[in-house]
Amino acid sequence: MAVHEVERAVCPSCGGRGWVVQLDGGAGTARPCFCRQYEVVPRLIEAAGIPDRYRDCRLASFKLTRGSAAEGAQLLQARSLAQRYVDDFMKPQGDFARSGLLFIGPPGVGKTHLAVGVLIEAIERYSVRGRFVELSTFFNQMQSTFGQAASESTQAVLAPLMDVQLLVLDELGTQQPTPWIRDVLYLVINTRYARRLPTLFTTNYRLTAAASDAPGSGKSLDRGRDPDPTWDEATALASRLPSMLVSRLYEMTQPVLLTAVGDFRRDQAGAQKARRR
Repeated sequence: MAVHEVERAVCPSCGGRGWVVQLDGGAGTARPCFCRQYEVVPRLIEAAGIPDRYRDCRLASFKLTRGSAAEGAQLLQARSLAQRYVDDFMKPQGDFARSGLLFIGPPGVGKTHLAVGVLIEAIERYSVRGRFVELSTFFNQMQSTFGQAASESTQAVLAPLMDVQLLVLDELGTQQPTPWIRDVLYLVINTRYARRLPTLFTTNYRLTAAASDAPGSGKSLDRGRDPDPTWDEATALASRLPSMLVSRLYEMTQPVLLTAVGDFRRDQAGAQKARRR
């Protein structure tokens, strides 16, 4: 969605936050803005560019009953971290969170569901301006701006990612790490890092391949807890991104691990085929 369409949804009184800070002689008290009475939230959700497949994703609908008890425990922990992030997203003085989340795990474990659930619930509760970006689609869109007959400029495609209050970058590291892709990712992520704008990431790749860091520590993944032997050193984000970006991710996100969970989409498809026999 174009930048002007996002801006049209922003209330001039609260800047799209949904909250106004009342002076009280101290730091101020946040109160809901009058704009919540109107159709601001549906327009903000529409402007966020969430694909139809994920429009119904909510944290409450995230399935916890899959596989073993260990899988269920990690799914519950992941959802709890996501819910806590939403609950704490608005600070008492009216500021939004300045850090994000990094959902890590193999394909089909629910990373995008959780990220979109956080995005939608933040929009619904705080009228935050949000944006969902599937990175492979984004890079194709960027490449389409290079021709003389392009309908959008490169700046028009990049601007929403730089400025939006809450951004989801889906499938980080999946793209072939060409110098151009690395440069664009650095521009987007480093800009948001410098501006302290919260960003949610999903990735199939590890932060590191170190074995000594425990899950949930905010440092890296615990290789000893990964049931999939294909998750080795080659699947570290450092093999896909510049080391300086990986370093930024440590500081600007909290890891949310789904590494001990099986592929839900594959299991669901198998169960549907079995029922049809």
